[in-house]
Amino acid sequence: MNICSWPNFISMKPKHIIILLTSALLFPILTSAQAKNEALNAKVERFLNDHKRDWRDMNVPYEDGKILHDLIVKNGYTSGLEIGTSTGHSTIWLAWAMSKTGGKVITLELNERRYKEALKNIAEAGLSEYVDARLGNAHDLVKEIPGPFDFIFSDADKDWYKQYFIDLESKLKAGGCFTTHNVADGQANPEFMNYVKNHPQFTTTIDRTSRAGIMISYKKK
Repeated sequence: MNICSWPNFISMKPKHIIILLTSALLFPILTSAQAKNEALNAKVERFLNDHKRDWRDMNVPYEDGKILHDLIVKNGYTSGLEIGTSTGHSTIWLAWAMSKTGGKVITLELNERRYKEALKNIAEAGLSEYVDARLGNAHDLVKEIPGPFDFIFSDADKDWYKQYFIDLESKLKAGGCFTTHNVADGQANPEFMNYVKNHPQFTTTIDRTSRAGIMISYKKK
């Protein structure tokens, strides 16, 4: 504080002095956090752009990853579950969103090779602290994980889609979102899709931005 401002300072009311001092103390912390967030965003964007054409092994397309990311950020979701990590493309989009909302995503993968590659990709993108990656059979793991969740992405074995939904619908918070991949390309069982569309507790739409399609089901409050 310079000398010219000293008379103004000593004439201030105590509560205003407290506010001024608190702001002065918090500003460097907030500035540091902002810089950290900006650096992470730049790192993730660079990683996704550099690897945009590299994803195989049943990973989601770039545009579907962005849709999932935007759903989380828009709704402020903080507790995510992904069924089917593959090598981590969708996980990176989910984790990036969670880094912005202060959350974390649990992701499940059956195949050890894909699981290890996903861990490597997630680390390279700078998002390891926002991911709890688990290796094992999702048929069992979804029953064991207590939840609750406010965002779920299902993209594993398509013939088990309905059972995943049944096992997890009670663990999804009211207002939460259950998303399912490959619902527009013939891979999802019509029985499952009708079950979800007609479920009285959910409002469902299908995003057809990509050929795969994402079913987006919000649990009613």
